[in-house]
Amino acid sequence: MITLPPLPYSDWVETKDTLHLFLQMIGKVRLKTHPKLNHWWHVTLYPHVRGLTTGRIPHGGSGFEILYDMLEHKVVIALNDGRQEAFSVPGLTVAGFYEALFSRLDALGISVRIVATPYDNKSKVPFPEDSAPRVYDEARVSDFWRALCSIASIFEAYRSDFSGKQTPVQLYWHSFDLVVTRFSGRAHPLDGGTQSDREAYSHEVISIGFWPGDDSFPEAAFYGYAYPEPKGLSTAPLKPSEAFWAEKNGGALAILKYADARMASSPSGAILSFLDSLYKGASELAQWPYQDLAHQHFAGSKEWLRRRDGDAL
Repeated sequence: MITLPPLPYSDWVETKDTLHLFLQMIGKVRLKTHPKLNHWWHVTLYPHVRGLTTGRIPHGGSGFEILYDMLEHKVVIALNDGRQEAFSVPGLTVAGFYEALFSRLDALGISVRIVATPYDNKSKVPFPEDSAPRVYDEARVSDFWRALCSIASIFEAYRSDFSGKQTPVQLYWHSFDLVVTRFSGRAHPLDGGTQSDREAYSHEVISIGFWPGDDSFPEAAFYGYAYPEPKGLSTAPLKPSEAFWAEKNGGALAILKYADARMASSPSGAILSFLDSLYKGASELAQWPYQDLAHQHFAGSKEWLRRRDGDAL
């Protein structure tokens, strides 16, 4: 069975904010040290069996990885040559985490300097100066990790029916959401925006994701959108019945609340039906080559998930 523990926003928002800032520091290390990839794929973090990881980052003739262990609540930095450094997270301030992370990197001979300020975050205090006490509820962090593990598996099943270009299942540390993005293959350069926006939206995309909520939408939720947004997108039918269209930044955003998916008779089925309905509606309205991009082995992936979840999709 998949595990979707309760994630009530009000119960863990302070811990979430702490975790978000810690992960931003790790993400910025990956940004500075990994070779650049298209659409900023080199900056993301990935679900791991114990938490979130940078994956292997090339370094000199070797490589290193940073793992944020959400079971033992520690950060482990490991090199290919077997050396590693680690530190415990609970009780640290943002400044304490910053010092612990970069002193361990230095000890391993990994010289990296980041822009040491939060990115697109409600906190504007530079990391080395943020010495205020921070809430860190270990059980809530572990619950969030368990949710990410199950959601990542569902997202992998969703990825399997698409034969075109698409992202891995990856977490963007600036916005704190787990994402899969599909591409039609057609260029559509963004007019305006920042350099990072233009890099991210250089081609047509349909993107789905999960995020734990923020102050403007204080609930964990699944979402989906299309760029460029086709006319009439907000009228496309969504499944299950609890899903709905909302407006964000002037565009249409499909929403399925995490709590609604969690209470469904088949949580994985509810989430997959939401993702599939969003993709079907958006791709048809945007006149994507829907059939050409379909993968023949999708039915097998749904059967795999059915067996894993223990119920019918």
